[in-house]
Amino acid sequence: MAPYLSLPVLLIISVVISIAIGALAKTDQPDVSALNVMYSSLNSPSQLTGWSSSGGDPCGKGWKGIKCSGSSVTEINLSGLGLTGTLGYQLSSLTSVTNFDMSKNNIHGDIPYQLPPNAVHINLARNAFTGGVPYSISQMTDLEYLNVASNQLNGQLTDMFGKLPKLSVLDLSFNRFSGSLPQSFRSLSSLKTLYLQNNQFSSTVNVLSTLPLEDLNLENNQFTGWIPSKLKGIDNLQVGGNSWSSGTAPPGMVKASNTGSGGNSLKGNSIVNGVAIAAAVIAVLVVALILLTFMKKRSSSSAHYLDGRFDEQLSQNRTFTPLVSDDQKELKHSSSISMKAFERSLSTGLKRQPSEPRKSFNDNEFANKVHSKRSTNPITMTSYSLEDLRAATGGFSAGRLLGQGTIGRVFKAKYADGKVLAVKKLETINDSGGSSSEFMELVSGVSKLHHPNISELLGYCSEPGHPLLVYEFQRNGSLHDFLHLSDEYSKPLTWDTRIKIALGTARAVEYLHEVCSPSMTHKNISSANILLDEELNPHLSECGLTVFYEDPSENLGPGYNAPECIKPSSYTMKSDIYCFGVVMLELLTGRKPYDSSKPRMEQSLVRWATPQLHDIDALAQMVDPALRGLYPPKSLSRFADVIALCVQSEPEFRPPMSEVVQALVRCVQHTSINKRLGGDLSASRRSDDSDSYY
Repeated sequence: MAPYLSLPVLLIISVVISIAIGALAKTDQPDVSALNVMYSSLNSPSQLTGWSSSGGDPCGKGWKGIKCSGSSVTEINLSGLGLTGTLGYQLSSLTSVTNFDMSKNNIHGDIPYQLPPNAVHINLARNAFTGGVPYSISQMTDLEYLNVASNQLNGQLTDMFGKLPKLSVLDLSFNRFSGSLPQSFRSLSSLKTLYLQNNQFSSTVNVLSTLPLEDLNLENNQFTGWIPSKLKGIDNLQVGGNSWSSGTAPPGMVKASNTGSGGNSLKGNSIVNGVAIAAAVIAVLVVALILLTFMKKRSSSSAHYLDGRFDEQLSQNRTFTPLVSDDQKELKHSSSISMKAFERSLSTGLKRQPSEPRKSFNDNEFANKVHSKRSTNPITMTSYSLEDLRAATGGFSAGRLLGQGTIGRVFKAKYADGKVLAVKKLETINDSGGSSSEFMELVSGVSKLHHPNISELLGYCSEPGHPLLVYEFQRNGSLHDFLHLSDEYSKPLTWDTRIKIALGTARAVEYLHEVCSPSMTHKNISSANILLDEELNPHLSECGLTVFYEDPSENLGPGYNAPECIKPSSYTMKSDIYCFGVVMLELLTGRKPYDSSKPRMEQSLVRWATPQLHDIDALAQMVDPALRGLYPPKSLSRFADVIALCVQSEPEFRPPMSEVVQALVRCVQHTSINKRLGGDLSASRRSDDSDSYY
């Protein structure tokens, strides 16, 4: 009997052992897929022993440079292996990777937008990366070490450092970064080591003065101004090769102390400097007394500027929030402007009072713009008066009308100093009888949206009956107008520009869907709401205005509505993705989403194009004739594949926007490879900087 009973026991034991061995050997599938893509993108190098372009078991088979914990990949260290190619587009799937070291290779292309999201240590130094630092780093809250030194990175740093409290080492040296340092550097409360040498950074370094730095290298840039006294106490400070101001710093800029390093010490000149500072203070006091006397005389006559409307506003005891500079402390919840502040503003004709002169807006300024931290504090962005905006828009005249949508009209505002803004009149609020508090809640929500591909809200007007939103002005108008209303004198969008527009817009939608908390649907994605700046970078507009879209099917133009959107409650993020797919079809074909002038079977763009997306010959016939055949066939095919996924009739089969972004990055990589190999796209390298659209 015993041998008979032992047989099932042995079978059970063998099954358990088999399962255990399989569990130990099998790597998580998302990790395997990401490494497969990475291997192919690196040109399948022989140095990576054990690696494969499909399938495999990195943890169980000991792939070179890979370390695991159980079935999860936790470390990728491929430093100094002479690797070429790119990093691929699926790194965001590596959610357990904490150490990512690809330094000392010859990897090129842009740094992928999505890196391992929970990485603690990232080293990409000494490669051939181009472009900038991906904005997605702003969400990597566990990051402690970031090194991108000795590459070919360029452009300005965006404000991506506000949520990196653990970052202790940041090395950006030996690149081509330019512009001023981002204000979000102030939030790097754990930063000990900062290397910025051998770049083209400019302006001052005041944003670094409060950081707990122990090692700072600023050599060989274009920094100006004075070195803050707190920085002079850093043990390892290197500042040569810049254009620092000589002489005595303004009062408050440099404290007379004997701490410092090398030639930065103030010792020996303290008496002379003290006398100079004292003389300067006395001179300032004398001038202040003269100005005070003048202002007292002027204040009595200034009262004539007060009209009836403004008196009424004061009598209602409204609270106004002043515009403050970044160096000032944040306003407390109950803060308001005193009457003295109002008296000072009278001499400017009751216009808004900026803390510093504003320049006309462009995309470079956006990249350097200071974004306020998300909080429940009062809104501190610019509050415009109705009088000011009415004057700047010519009384909201038809000649200044830029566009009209379901929720209101947009006007061009021009100022004497050359500044140009876009003013949106929210007529929907007036029609629905919305309250002032509801409008201010809306402004508060929209003001928290900060992304390079989302139209930036610059200010607002909350005067009763006149809810207005003030945005940055984009000189090239909307993508819809660029594609469908251009005349024979307009330069068509090249293929790489179209992919750039699609990728930038996808990243904006990804930000709304997957970065914002809580996540947001847009509900009005269309080519008319994608604005193009001077360099044809896309900016998605009307973000955060979903409260007005009670029935998205009425807001979206014909041809954009997803099949499931029969009733308003059925609109989801997957409906946004469908709309984005329609925009991609517009970029591919140059056609409108719905065109009644076409034959009946071709009027709906989705219905006409979808069956042909996987037919190579038919696809070539669909492409916008304006491209004149100047596109890489492989890139075109991948672009069409992404469209086919986005416009699936069943929403559950549409991919999340993060996957769309990764697929479009792949399209960009194929376009770049084609250019390097001398492909036919090179003939399309024409200037896309068209003349001012408006």
